[in-house]
Amino acid sequence: MVHCNAHTQGIYKGSLRNHILPALGTLPLDKVGRAEVAALHYGLRETPRAANRALMVLSKIFSLAEAWGVGPRDGNPCRFVQRYKEGRRERFLTEDEYRRVGEALCELEAEGPVSARAAAALRLLMLTGCRLGEIQTLRWSDIDRKAGEIRLRDAKTGARMVPLTPAVLEVLAGIRRVRRSPWVITGSKPNRHLATLTSHWHRVRKKAKVEDVRIHDLRHSFASRALALGLQLPMIGRLLGHTDVSSTARYAHLSQEAEKVAAARVGGSIEDDILRMEAAAAHAGADGMTPVEAA
Repeated sequence: MVHCNAHTQGIYKGSLRNHILPALGTLPLDKVGRAEVAALHYGLRETPRAANRALMVLSKIFSLAEAWGVGPRDGNPCRFVQRYKEGRRERFLTEDEYRRVGEALCELEAEGPVSARAAAALRLLMLTGCRLGEIQTLRWSDIDRKAGEIRLRDAKTGARMVPLTPAVLEVLAGIRRVRRSPWVITGSKPNRHLATLTSHWHRVRKKAKVEDVRIHDLRHSFASRALALGLQLPMIGRLLGHTDVSSTARYAHLSQEAEKVAAARVGGSIEDDILRMEAAAAHAGADGMTPVEAA
């Protein structure tokens, strides 16, 4: 895992700990064949994404074993197992839902159920479109106020820049900096960053009545709002830190909807001119007058 960033390492470790080791941890490597891999994968069929992820991690293990000369004689057994189809889940906050989330966040922060540092983290997620891990592991040294940017050194797709907007600066200004801590969003111990936002987010979404919205949907909502404001997919991809155009292409249908709305607005503005004249002409014709005479 030395060549993986912290986010990817977390994914691999979670899959190993939760799925692979409980099922196959007692078996020697050369005793894990297609049947054992297929059984593991089938056992996770109710959660296709977790099943496919476990298969991916296991496949990498066998590929490394093969490269090191200690793999099974018949090669990587994972190559025979077909992955499950994963349905893409798309959920975007509407303008009204954004307002409700903002109100709920303020109320819960004031009352105490949501800590100030968790509230700040959630606001930064909504305002930047960053991944959860990028905000949780944000360091004060990553913030370059002079250049007007946040420099993420260990993002999922490699180092990237996030614009330091006035709204983001306002949130950062409200965060109490903990002495000798490098983290913007500190955890229960000053030398650690905030480990989880799940419980805080669940309180916010329940109060805002958007309980089907996951934390990662805040990132999708950022992209949705960007499209509604007229930004093109390549620009949105850069803002989200996508290196693969296919990652941004999932928002293409939203772009088409935005184009339809824009076309309707343009058409509506022209409609008054051309259809009103047509209606006037028809009315004038009924009275036996030309349009000029009618005017």
